[in-house]
Amino acid sequence: MIEMLRSSVEVVDTTDFVYQPPVKANDAKRILVKPNLGYPVAAPVTVSMNVLGKVLQGLRKASPNAEILIVEGVCSNVSLSEIATRLGVYGLLDEGMQLLDADELPLQEYPNLSPNPVRFKSMFAPKILEEVDCRISLGAFKRTFLNAALISASLKNLYGLFPRAHYKARSAKSRGQLHRPSVPQVLQDVYFSVGHLFDGAVVDGNLKFISNDWKPDKGKAVELGKVFSGDDILAVDRMVCEVGSEGVPDYVDAIAQLRLQLNE
Repeated sequence: MIEMLRSSVEVVDTTDFVYQPPVKANDAKRILVKPNLGYPVAAPVTVSMNVLGKVLQGLRKASPNAEILIVEGVCSNVSLSEIATRLGVYGLLDEGMQLLDADELPLQEYPNLSPNPVRFKSMFAPKILEEVDCRISLGAFKRTFLNAALISASLKNLYGLFPRAHYKARSAKSRGQLHRPSVPQVLQDVYFSVGHLFDGAVVDGNLKFISNDWKPDKGKAVELGKVFSGDDILAVDRMVCEVGSEGVPDYVDAIAQLRLQLNE
């Protein structure tokens, strides 16, 4: 399983990155891109406009007439439109591309397909996930610390899809319910509710962001100079950790084992 996951990921220098989308993007009518744009702070807290632009260019080349929907839910008091304006997102969009706030979209309850759900037997996320032909997660490479080291890449990036009104805890601007009993455990539920729907993943590893605490928008940047891409979220996140000198999170292998059970 591990060797298979490694072989399915492309790792290139940031300067050489040209996005090759998954087959499902070819001549698709609607494509969803979920980038990490949750904070009004530039890369590496969020994805760089360089990598986001390359991903959008690759998708447009694969499907010249597709409607490309960029969907994100923020993690701050600043609106998505304001964040996009500050970071320069709108300058990357052509007439067939649209930025949508995940918190404002109609929802659907997605069943948790895991043989052993951790906390959620189902999860609410935008209905549009099932109304597109191809889905891409575009994450930033970050390490924060909440009881233990937490790696954010393409799977953790999906947290932004879940409505804050439904999953908030003490703070209305965050999704505190998704931190209990722990983020690594809840990520198993995230994968088997919506993560398995994604057809591809990209991680902007040009800079690795490191925080000394739980705050994912305050820390330091470490030069890595790589972009990771592939058709499998787990494979991409594993390679990000290996190349980026981080331990592979336990949940990656846990999800891989559960996938095997489902496919037996």
